[in-house]
Order: sequence, then C-alpha cells, then structure tokens
Amino acid sequence: MLRIAVVGCGIGGLAAAGFLHRAGLAVTVYEQARELRTVGAGLMVAPNAARLLRRLGVLERLRRTAVRLDVGWEFRRWRDGTVLSAEDLTSCEQLYGEHTYTVHRADLLDVLRSCVPAEAIRLGRRCVGVDPCGPLVRFADGAVAEADVVVGADGVHSVLRGPAAVTDSGLCAFRALVPADRAPPFARRPAQTLWIGPGHHLVHYPISAGRLVNVVAVAPARERRAESWTATATVEEFLGEFAGWDDRLGELIRAGGTPGRWALLDRAPLPRWTSGRVTLLGDAAHPMFPFFAQGAAQAIEDAAVLARCLGEGAADPAAALRRYEELRIPRTSRLQAVSHARSHVNHLPDGPEQRARDEALAAGDPLVASGWIYGYDPAA
Repeated sequence: MLRIAVVGCGIGGLAAAGFLHRAGLAVTVYEQARELRTVGAGLMVAPNAARLLRRLGVLERLRRTAVRLDVGWEFRRWRDGTVLSAEDLTSCEQLYGEHTYTVHRADLLDVLRSCVPAEAIRLGRRCVGVDPCGPLVRFADGAVAEADVVVGADGVHSVLRGPAAVTDSGLCAFRALVPADRAPPFARRPAQTLWIGPGHHLVHYPISAGRLVNVVAVAPARERRAESWTATATVEEFLGEFAGWDDRLGELIRAGGTPGRWALLDRAPLPRWTSGRVTLLGDAAHPMFPFFAQGAAQAIEDAAVLARCLGEGAADPAAALRRYEELRIPRTSRLQAVSHARSHVNHLPDGPEQRARDEALAAGDPLVASGWIYGYDPAA
C-alpha cells in the first residue's frame, strides 16, 4: 500500500487526508503546530465544495453550524447601499444539486478532521524540507518520515514549494467577526453582500449558525504589511478607509472590535506542481485573491482529484501525480486569473466605466454564468 505523507493540517491537508483515507490509502498528516487552534474567520461553501463535502460524508454535520444563503453576490453601491444586482441562491440546488453556505473556518476544519483517524495526525512536526529521492520529509527536530508520496499542503508560505516570485498587489484586507447581537439588522440576513466603490470593497455574511457576522474588506495597502492571519489594525484605521461610505458600514465596523489586517501579495500561476513523487495542493500550489470566494473550495477539489488519481494509479505514483496536476492546473490558473481581475472591476471610481459595470451587473445572471465553477465535479 502506498504511504502518503501530507504536510499541513489546514483545509487542503485535512481534505486530502480524508479523501485518501476514504480511498483506502495509508496517509499521515504532519503539522507544525503543537495543538490545533481556532484560526481564521468565515468562508463560503459554494455548490462545487458542498458536493465534495457530501461525498466525504461531512456536509450534514457541517450544516449544523453553517448558514444556508438565500441571497448571494448582492452588489451594493458604496455611497448609499443601492442594490446593483443579487443572485437568488434558492435556485442553487436546482441548477447545481447543492446549496451555498457560509461557515466558520474552524467548523469546517472540525468536520474534516473527523474524517481522519486521530493516529494519522502528527502535531509538532515542522517540515524543513523534502528529499525527493526517497522521498523523505525532514523535520526541524532532525526526525525524518519515509513515504512513497509527499503532498505539500502547507499554505501560501509553503516549504515544499520553496520561494516563489511575489508581487505586492498594493491591496490589503481587513477582517472582523461581529457578534450577531451587536450587528445591524442588514448584516444578519442569510445573504452575502458586497459593497463596491472607489478603490475599496467590503463583504459581509452571517456564519456560525447566525451567531456571528463575518466582515472582510479590501483597501489600498498604504504601506507593506504582513501576510498573516494574526496581524491586526485599529478600528480607526478600518473606519478611515471607508469614510464617506454608507453610514451603516461604520456601525458594522465599530461593532467588530479590533480587526485583522494582512497584505494581499500576488503570485503568478505555477506551470508545474509536481516533481517525481512530491506534489502541491491548495494555497501551496495556487494562492488566489479572495474575490471569487473559491480558495477553500479549490483546495477541497484538489484533494478529491488527488485521491482519485492515486487510488487509480497506485502502481505508478509519479504518473498519477502528473495526471493530477494536468487535471487541476488549467482550472485553478483560470480562477487565479479571474480573481485577480476582479479587484479592478470592484474598485472602479465613479464615472462612465463604473456605470457600464453597474448596468452589466443588473443585466446579467452571474449564478448561471458561474456554472463552470459551481457545476464542476471531479467524478464526472
């Protein structure tokens, strides 16, 4: 039986371990943290991710703390909240077989972890490199782990990928979690709302069975800051970025307390993810801007495809990994590109181009137009 080592215990790493275990393959996950902590905030589970979570057997459990959205991609004008367009997500199941949900990242990690035997997760193992000839995974304490396949699911700063060319996008993201009892009513609806305006946009939606409202906003970076989930800003800085916007947003920002703030750094799609029997997955392979809310979904898709390729190609794992990247790179590269381009569209200053955008939003049906994203099924 193939011995598969997964480096990283985030969404991609746990999803990979879950799908590999389900395929009957021997998998061990190595995580540098000594304990698994609640890190992060909200994310969307679109039909393409929900489909795979159902197949993994965890969707019903996740639904206990998820919020099923009635409305999504509700674009509002920055100054007064005029609705420019909105998707009726109650038709998601008819179109794509699944609904769209919002969840807390910690809740998604919990259900994914339930798919992996406890003894298959090794904490306190910081990977410092891989010897591809073994392959051998090397750890900071001098220990090594032998494997037949190594999967780097160790995030945007991946050790397995190595240094990547990084461009400062000039943008940063603020994030906050607002207790529902402090949030204004417009933010508590089962809706994902995007306020768009000059140089900025702000997204909010409820998570954690409606107990919290997740807020994420993108603004000019002003100065270079850390690409980190733990970096913070001040409420005053956050408010200052949205001065002159609809007053309701100020109320929402103030209710969230100290916000996180991190830089959005740009990385071009990689031409290859695989070297021999070592490959990449999730943010280690294709970090993308959050403007299409597909980062977690693409990591889960990677995991499902990887497990299928290795399950069907166990006799030649190097060939199976090449097949995996052949199937995944075109799709993830396309999503990286459209996510990158969306920052310009969302941040147009008032004027002719902005009015043309608003007319296009009102006339279009983005739920149908995004069928190439939401209808994807690795088993098809």
